[in-house]
Amino acid sequence: MTKLVLLPGMDGTGELFRDFVAALPEGTDTVAVHYPGDRRLRYPGLLEFVRAAAPEDKPFCLVAESFSTPLAILYAATNPPNLKGIVLCAGFVTSPVWGWRRTLALALAQFIFWLPLPRFFIEMFLAGPGASSALVSAVQAASSWVEPEIMAGRARDVLTCDVRAEMAKVNVPILYLQAAQDKMVGPVSLEVARSIKPEMTVVVDGPHLLFQREPVLSAEVVMKFVQGLA
Repeated sequence: MTKLVLLPGMDGTGELFRDFVAALPEGTDTVAVHYPGDRRLRYPGLLEFVRAAAPEDKPFCLVAESFSTPLAILYAATNPPNLKGIVLCAGFVTSPVWGWRRTLALALAQFIFWLPLPRFFIEMFLAGPGASSALVSAVQAASSWVEPEIMAGRARDVLTCDVRAEMAKVNVPILYLQAAQDKMVGPVSLEVARSIKPEMTVVVDGPHLLFQREPVLSAEVVMKFVQGLA
């Protein structure tokens, strides 16, 4: 059976995968990678956590959310043994924000994480309108576990990343889950990725936190992709 190695969003805790994992078929082998919340590591440093989680004795698929999608691409580009495919959810290969918005986001990154994320922000940009109180609380809890300066640093990494060259080296199938209602990662990010890998499978639905808002649908789509891997 193909193991799913889950790479978390910017909080890095892996806690927000709970509902997605619960929606997977019984017996599905999974491991959620956990990034340190008190140590500043850029993508190359975090790559070691992915390597440590990747099994050496069985096939596996990387399932990466937003912040971790460049990390999945970086690792897949090294052609690791037993890697059969990668899933990129709300992903990007270069900064998902451009122009003056990127400049503003870089300037604000050092300030916005010092206060708890308010519900309106989570609903507007992450979980979508009508998100449950449980989901909002889970996002707030996961974010609060990480030191503010670490979150700010990860935001800057997102805004300055460029893994287009590495994307071109990936030689396993890719499933790209684009959330049609995503306010954080727009369709331009998909266009950039498809200009490099036009054969990517694309599924469109839901808000930015697709695995959290639509765990059952997401699990079905991911498992269909995984079952089709050689």
